[in-house]
Amino acid sequence: MRDIEKIAVVGCGLIGMSWTSLFLAQGYKVQIVEPNLENQNALQPFIEQAWPLLEQLGLVTVDTIPRVQICNDVSELVGIDFVQENVADRIEVKHKVIADLEHVVDKDVIISSSTSSLMATDIQMHANHSERIAVGHPMNPPHMIPMVEIVAGEQTSEQTIDELERFYKACKRVTIRVQKEVIGHLANRLTSALYREAVSIAQQGIASVEDIDKAIAYGPGMRWALMGPHLTYHLGGGQGGYQHYLDHLGPTQEARWQDQKIPQLTESLKKELVAGVEQELAQQDSETLIQRRDQALVEIYRLKEKFGL
Repeated sequence: MRDIEKIAVVGCGLIGMSWTSLFLAQGYKVQIVEPNLENQNALQPFIEQAWPLLEQLGLVTVDTIPRVQICNDVSELVGIDFVQENVADRIEVKHKVIADLEHVVDKDVIISSSTSSLMATDIQMHANHSERIAVGHPMNPPHMIPMVEIVAGEQTSEQTIDELERFYKACKRVTIRVQKEVIGHLANRLTSALYREAVSIAQQGIASVEDIDKAIAYGPGMRWALMGPHLTYHLGGGQGGYQHYLDHLGPTQEARWQDQKIPQLTESLKKELVAGVEQELAQQDSETLIQRRDQALVEIYRLKEKFGL
């Protein structure tokens, strides 16, 4: 395995800034590729705001916040041992970045894409060294939420996947190997299924946007913060466990699945959803909500560690 000392974060929007904060906290040198001046200017304040949270999570291994190198183009990268790519989720943009990277990084340097929906096989399609390209998809924000999905493409080597898993684990991430390529990988497909029903419920007038959010936040979401749906239903089966749950309540699940609809995000529906969120934000602004969310994530993480969940 190549010793990783210097990481290139290519694309530094919210995901890139979050990855950068985590990598710096873990003691890596980081070089940023981000031509957008607004994102460049936002980076240092983001890191400074993230740092106390990272300290509370026990993820900081250095005494002070290190400085990052920011460049406008991939061609300026020097001495890179690992690449975390976070550019726009469009395949033609990914192909251009991969081609540029292959001119400036060694052939054994892993290129891990944060793509939320694209497949590794498509991303590595025109690469000269496709075996070192894979998906390393986090959940936003990556410095706060530990899950990383690792997905191989058809040409990705087993060595690359093994090294990716070791690297992310060294960064105190919880790794998941997705065994089959699908659009959206694993976690986003699960959240998309829930979101589809949340939108459909709003469209049908079953509940308001605010009440839909409350139903999740104060209902199943509290359980899901501790364990996933299969274990949750196993406990819901009492002494008979999951088998009893499936035998006893499986038909009610099937009835709900058959009744669920796929909504279309029409302009009128989008306006209704946005208006609902604006109503939820009437008593607080988004910036305050982000700060409260992040501090709550720290406490949830600590709680899960305390109880081994």
